[in-house]
Amino acid sequence: MNNQEYKKPTINMGRFRWIYLIIAAVFVYYAAQLFNYQIIEGATYAAQAEDNRTTVISIPTQRGMIYDRNGVVLARNTAQYNVTVTPAELPDSDGEVREIFDELSQLVGIPVNQGEVNDQTASAFSPCYTNLGIFQIVEIAESLWPFQSTRLKCNLSKETAMIIEEKKMDWPGIEIEVESVREYPTGEQTAEIIGFLGPIPEILLDYYTDLGFVSGRDKVGYMGIENSMQDILAGTNGLRVVEVTVGGEVVRDVEEPVEAVPGADIHLTIDYRLQMAARAALIEQLRYWNEFYMRERGEVMSTTGTVIGMNPKTGELLFMVSYPNYENNRMTQFIPGDYYTQLSIDENKPLVNKSISSELPPGSVFKMVPALGVLNEDIVTPEQTINCTPTITLRQQFYESDIGTEQSYFCHDKAGHGSVDYKHGIGYSCNVYWYKTSGGYPGEVEDGGLGIWNIYEYGAALGYGKETGIELPGEADGLLPNPTWKRLNQGENWATGDTYLAGVGQGYVLATPVQVMNAFSTIVNGGKHMQLSMIGKTVDSEGNVVQSFEPEMLWDITKDALIHTYEGNNQTSEVKAIEPWVIDLAMEGMQLVTSQEGTAKIEFEGDENRIAGKTGTAEYCDDWANREGLCIPGSWPSHAWFAGYAPYDDPEIVVVSFIYNGREGSTVSGPIVRKIIDAYFEFKAIDAELEGLQTGN
Repeated sequence: MNNQEYKKPTINMGRFRWIYLIIAAVFVYYAAQLFNYQIIEGATYAAQAEDNRTTVISIPTQRGMIYDRNGVVLARNTAQYNVTVTPAELPDSDGEVREIFDELSQLVGIPVNQGEVNDQTASAFSPCYTNLGIFQIVEIAESLWPFQSTRLKCNLSKETAMIIEEKKMDWPGIEIEVESVREYPTGEQTAEIIGFLGPIPEILLDYYTDLGFVSGRDKVGYMGIENSMQDILAGTNGLRVVEVTVGGEVVRDVEEPVEAVPGADIHLTIDYRLQMAARAALIEQLRYWNEFYMRERGEVMSTTGTVIGMNPKTGELLFMVSYPNYENNRMTQFIPGDYYTQLSIDENKPLVNKSISSELPPGSVFKMVPALGVLNEDIVTPEQTINCTPTITLRQQFYESDIGTEQSYFCHDKAGHGSVDYKHGIGYSCNVYWYKTSGGYPGEVEDGGLGIWNIYEYGAALGYGKETGIELPGEADGLLPNPTWKRLNQGENWATGDTYLAGVGQGYVLATPVQVMNAFSTIVNGGKHMQLSMIGKTVDSEGNVVQSFEPEMLWDITKDALIHTYEGNNQTSEVKAIEPWVIDLAMEGMQLVTSQEGTAKIEFEGDENRIAGKTGTAEYCDDWANREGLCIPGSWPSHAWFAGYAPYDDPEIVVVSFIYNGREGSTVSGPIVRKIIDAYFEFKAIDAELEGLQTGN
């Protein structure tokens, strides 16, 4: 042992002091952070933690059904079977999983392995609309929502769904989901009325999200009643606020669930029998005349048209056909891009409801406007005759001192009609009679005749120039022109000839078929203008009638002072109604149309239902006619109109037919109206007989 004295090692306390200070500083820092997290920002982080462990689940509701007036189903919900997978519930054994997927693949036609999972395919993944295999779908689902079901294949047959359901115990993680899908039993027969459903548009996403809709799942109405009555049909989704694990597994309800409220059912005023009869009559007439023109001229006459009908006493719409339209059953799963594109570019515009959205020159059916005006304003007397020559020549002036230029106007009858009184002016549809009475003619009709402002006022009293308010989206308001409108929109003064053309429904005058129908209904209903409607009643999910149709008269042109008077272009304070006897004589004139003296005498020969009405052959020149080289001065192409009602002594149905480029209203549109009115009375007789059998009378 070394005898050297042992020396105790010395410690540098200064160095340790620095270490203690560092440790203390770290401790203080973390203590401060802990205090901040727990005390200062505790509420914030607690709320975040609560959000992380709770979620809101939307419970889908049932959309209301749509019926016709007799209970025929026009739109309903049907079960669609989808097969789903929940990754977290699949067996742990890879072999078992592979065995399940192999069998499932054989049943539903999805490859077990196909494609590659990457950022692009994962972001573009859409259940049921993917080319990926089962393993790839599961891989994506497992990374995003392992405890939630993901659709593998949609719209399985019921038989296949039942097979999978039976294997439920042996196939953990594989389930059958029953989804409610919209179905339209009457399809294209009523598509223009009913419409279809589609995904929530991006522009309306916030609006519908606030209402509780779920993007990607819930659908909304795109057209027709499905669109206009969306709020009533849709109902309200239910809600569950639940606690979930990190993987998305539901643990419990945090709040009391809110039950879903089903949408209300809607019963329309439409009679599906009449709808079918009207569609058949329209298509049959188009086919007949197209075959005729192909044989005679090697060309097709027309491929589009519309026909509509209503009860003039109540305002109930009875049918509405717009042809061609589309097959709304092709939209039940999703809106096929190729099909929708095809419909969008089709020149026949099948997506447009021509009954309410097409603004067209009404031609001679508009003559009933000046027909009321010329008698009510004492422009002519009923017995006074006007010389209906083949042609009249007038001076076209834009202002009083304008020298003007000569302009010729023609009667549709190249031989003229000779001396024509008021009722025969309607029955013969003599253009010259209405030229002269509307715009004046020296020696016969002085002081400028009825004049444009009166034409405007009487047209407005019948509902022209404004929407009818029918419960459908996309209604146009037509056009009732006047001098103010022309100055603002054309930058020109009103010309002499503008009034003459307006008097026969040409020039700037535009109307929708539904407006024409509404105007005629007002006349034949003794002047009572009813609110047009197609909603018979709405019924809630418990069978309670929420709202039922009640006829609503908006005005009576024989009692309500609607007609303003003018001094030049200035409106005065004087207003007037239309004398009832004027309407009576106008209706007598329409009786002549279908008699042995009128423009539609051949088409209505032997009629037993006492049909009266008015023909219309409306010249036009639109983009299509220009492209086809049809807009030849003095020989423009023409549309075919006919407005008819029956019985003429007590009208209960008004029908308007329009055929694009149909040429003659009497020969092309007239027979369509007759067939439909005949069908109406046949159905009425059948209904009366059935009611008698049920009551024992």
